[in-house]
Amino acid sequence: MKNNIFKFVFLLISGTMMANVSLPNIFGDNMVLQRNSEVKIWGWGNPKEEIKLVSSWNNQEYKVTANNQAQWELKIKTPEAGGPYTISIKGYNEVILKNILIGEVWVCSGQSNMEMSVSWGIDNGEEEAKNATNPNIRFFTVPKLTATTPQNNLLGNWTESTPETMKYFSAVGYFFAKRLREDLKNVPIGLISSNWGGTPAEIWMPEEVVNSDAVLLENAKKLNEQEYGPRQPGRSYNAMIYPFVGFKIAGTLWYQGESNVGSEVYDKTLSALITSWRKGWQDDFPFYYVQIAPFKTGSNNFSNVTLRNSQRKLLKEINNTGMVVISDVSDTIDIHPKDKKSVGIRLANLALANTYKTNSNLVNGPLFKEIKIDKNKAIVSFDYADGLYFKNKVTKQFEVAGVDGIFYPAEASIKNNQVIVTSKKVPNPAKVRFAWGNTIQSDLFNKANLPASCFISE
Repeated sequence: MKNNIFKFVFLLISGTMMANVSLPNIFGDNMVLQRNSEVKIWGWGNPKEEIKLVSSWNNQEYKVTANNQAQWELKIKTPEAGGPYTISIKGYNEVILKNILIGEVWVCSGQSNMEMSVSWGIDNGEEEAKNATNPNIRFFTVPKLTATTPQNNLLGNWTESTPETMKYFSAVGYFFAKRLREDLKNVPIGLISSNWGGTPAEIWMPEEVVNSDAVLLENAKKLNEQEYGPRQPGRSYNAMIYPFVGFKIAGTLWYQGESNVGSEVYDKTLSALITSWRKGWQDDFPFYYVQIAPFKTGSNNFSNVTLRNSQRKLLKEINNTGMVVISDVSDTIDIHPKDKKSVGIRLANLALANTYKTNSNLVNGPLFKEIKIDKNKAIVSFDYADGLYFKNKVTKQFEVAGVDGIFYPAEASIKNNQVIVTSKKVPNPAKVRFAWGNTIQSDLFNKANLPASCFISE
C-alpha cells in the first residue's frame, strides 16, 4: 500500500513538473517588445490548461487554452514606447517577466562582420565600450548552433547594454541602436543578434527553399567544397532563426556575402532568403543590408565585385530593402574592416529615413540608374546623385565597351549630376562599368559624402 501511495505522489509531482507553464527564452526578463503592435507570445503548458496573461501597461487579461500538443499562443496589444513593465503568465504555476521595455526590435544577422564586436578590436572600441551603459538598449545573442530540423527554442537571455555586455555584442548593431535613439529620443531599442562567421547565405534560409529552386540548389552544391563552418542549406536557420520567427520585429539588418563570393546568383539567393523570412513572420518588414567591402579575393579579379553588383541589383528586385555602401570606410587587405561605427550609423540613417520618416537627409550613395548613348558618348545617370563629385577631381574608374563587350579605360566628366564617359578606342559605346575590380574603392561621391556602388550596365 505504502508503495502505491509513493508511486501516486511521484506521478503527481512529475505530472506537475511537466505541466509548468513555460516560454521560449526569447521571452524573458529585460526583453523589448515592439511598440504600437499586436505582439505574439507563445509557450507550453498542459494540454487543455487555461493560461491567463496580464500585461502591466494596461492590466488587461488575456486567456487561452493550451492545445493537445501542450502549446499555446496569444496576441497582445503593446502601447507607445515606455517601461519598465511586467507580464504575468499564469496556469497551474505563474511566470512573471520583469523589466520589460516597449520600443523598436531589430534582428542583426549575417557572418563575421555583423558578429564582430569591440572585443575583436575595432576603431576606438575600448572608448565606446566605456560609455555603453544604457538600460534603454537591450541585447539578445543567439548561440551558434545547427540543426537538421526546425527547433522550438534556443539558449540565451536579454541583457541591458553595459560596458561588459556591449563589448561582446555586434558592434554594427550597437552603433545602429545608438544612432536610432538620437532621432527617436526616448524609444528603447532591442537587438537580436544571430550571426556566424564564415557562413554562406544558404544556411540561413529554410532548406526546402534552396532544394526547390534549381538555380539555388546548383549554386549551393559548390559551397560544400569549402572546409570550415556549416555549409548545408537550412542548418543555421533551423537552430538560430526559426525558434524566434513570429517574435514581432521592426526589421532586419544583414551583413553577409563574403562566404558567397564567386557566386553569379547572389541576388537570387538573398532574394529567396528575404522572401522566406517575411513569409515566416507574415510581415513585409524592412530588410537593410551592407554591401560587402572591396577585398582581394583569390586569383579571380572580379569575384568580389560581381557579388557587390548582385547586392546592388537586389534593391530593384525586392521591395522595402536598402543597402549601404562602405567602400570608403573599408580596408582592401582586411576582410574585417575596423570602422564599424560608420556602418551602423549608415544603416540607422537608412532606417530613420525610410522606416521612421524622421530623417530627410540624403542617406544613399549614388546608384546606377541608366545609360544613354549620344554618338561617341555614354551618359550615365544615377539615383541619389545630388552634388556628384570625384574624390580626386579626375577618375580612372570608368570603362566603356562596344557591342563586342571588350572594356577599355575611359575618360569621365561630371555635368548636371550625370557622368559623361568617352574612349577613343570605343567610337560606338554600348556598355559602361564603374569601379569594376575586387579591390577598387569607389571615387565617386554625392553631396552627403557617400560613395557610389560599383556597377556594370546590362
